[in-house]
Amino acid sequence: MLTAITFLPVIGAIIILFLPNNRAIKTFAIAWSLIPLIISIVVWVVLPTYPGGYFIYNGCGSAIANASANFHLNECASWIPAINVNYHLGADGISIPLIFLTTLLTTVGLYYSARVINERVREFFFLFLLLETGMLGVFVALDFFLFYIFWEVGLVPMYFLIGIFGHEEDRPQYSAIKFFLYTLAGSVFMLLSIIAIYLNSNPQSFDMTLAMQPGAHPFVNQFINNFSYATLAFIGFFLAFSIKVPLWPFHTWLPDAHTAAPTAGSVVLAGVLLKLGTYGYVRILMSVFPDVFRAAAGIIGTLAVISIVYGALVAMAQTDFKRLIAYSSVNHMGYVILGLAAAAALTPADYKNQNLVNSASTAVNGAVLEMFVHGIITGALFFLVGMLYERTHTRDLKVFGGLGAKVPVYAALLLLASFASLGLPALAGFVAEFLVLRGAYATLTTMSFFAVIGIVLTAAYFLWKVIQRVLLGTLNPTWINLPDLHGYEIITLVPLAILMILIGIYPQWIISTINDASVAILKMIGG
Repeated sequence: MLTAITFLPVIGAIIILFLPNNRAIKTFAIAWSLIPLIISIVVWVVLPTYPGGYFIYNGCGSAIANASANFHLNECASWIPAINVNYHLGADGISIPLIFLTTLLTTVGLYYSARVINERVREFFFLFLLLETGMLGVFVALDFFLFYIFWEVGLVPMYFLIGIFGHEEDRPQYSAIKFFLYTLAGSVFMLLSIIAIYLNSNPQSFDMTLAMQPGAHPFVNQFINNFSYATLAFIGFFLAFSIKVPLWPFHTWLPDAHTAAPTAGSVVLAGVLLKLGTYGYVRILMSVFPDVFRAAAGIIGTLAVISIVYGALVAMAQTDFKRLIAYSSVNHMGYVILGLAAAAALTPADYKNQNLVNSASTAVNGAVLEMFVHGIITGALFFLVGMLYERTHTRDLKVFGGLGAKVPVYAALLLLASFASLGLPALAGFVAEFLVLRGAYATLTTMSFFAVIGIVLTAAYFLWKVIQRVLLGTLNPTWINLPDLHGYEIITLVPLAILMILIGIYPQWIISTINDASVAILKMIGG
């Protein structure tokens, strides 16, 4: 199932190259994207029925099989035996929600784009499906070599989606190149770290699961316990992941890329691509380098708090609707990193205190949940910005006002997404941020206090800059004939709206999935 869900999109992308016309391309792309979405739901449902370490196929040996106990639906085969590269896929409670998020946003993004993309249609839908394979591959790869390939596969399609289909007034080529160079620079550091890991392990291996087992593999003794080597490798991964998140001060590529990208591109960029960085924090920085992460937790937590407050303040200063939502991502991704830093800060002695371990688990649960709900909420917000832009051809917040009475359906959905993003109780954003702050309070108490400032500022810029400037006040006569949402736009937003409410009211269905993996990670790194 993991192989199918990963490679079906690229197969669909290839088929698109041979379809006769735009209508056939759009219909096929939407229908084909439903297959990975359905499989992702099936995987989520069947995951608890398989014991940890269950292998669909294992051609990689007993050592990797034993080391993969925390992962489900493992698929492993020798790929490049000369250098011990394996085709190793697996999933756990951290990756499963992100796989579903990827397939869901891809489907709704393609559905919406079928109505608004009418030029170079073949290229757009080809690139979008290719991008989906790159994103899904990162979430299931358990081999460093394979992980890096999927990481790079996702870079190229987004570069072209921004550069070709971006809005001309937003300098799409400049924004695409900036995005590419920033991400590629991080990728180079990651590649150096991967090579360092490989060269310092004996026997040499790229398998992640072996590197995650303290004391069980020579890699741990020869590399991880050598703090200087481990620190250098950690820094390489840290730079790559922090640029992708983006964590302050590595964030400057994000507003330009978001502003220039087509609507569906912005949705996937914020909803999924940023999560590749935070996922890397959990899967590699926390699981492979726990000692180094522990030593750096204070610094990383500080950067996270700066991201929270700075992102909110800069968002409040924006007059471009899309740039405001872009900077809100810097703000919200800070909560993810704060939660992970708080969990990583536990010392070996702290693991004897069950209350501290429970707090760390809560912080990880909140961080991963924030990844998921941010994708849902911000995806909806970018759709709403795009829908308004398609009608008005402007994103200037100063020219709106009074739209609440004119377009009530649009207003209702914008209110829902805004309240969810600012953390209103009974909506998804509140649950995730509450868990992060509750977990962080135990180990990074002072930082959690400063992070609360970000919640207040987030409420301020959504109430003042979004709700008041767009929906309230006197209607600008320019928009007297502005139409409300069409049926296809409502269909695009309804799944996201349902998840915002469902997670806010009953979050246990997703937290239980995440918690099993969080506990396993903390148990592993805590000895």
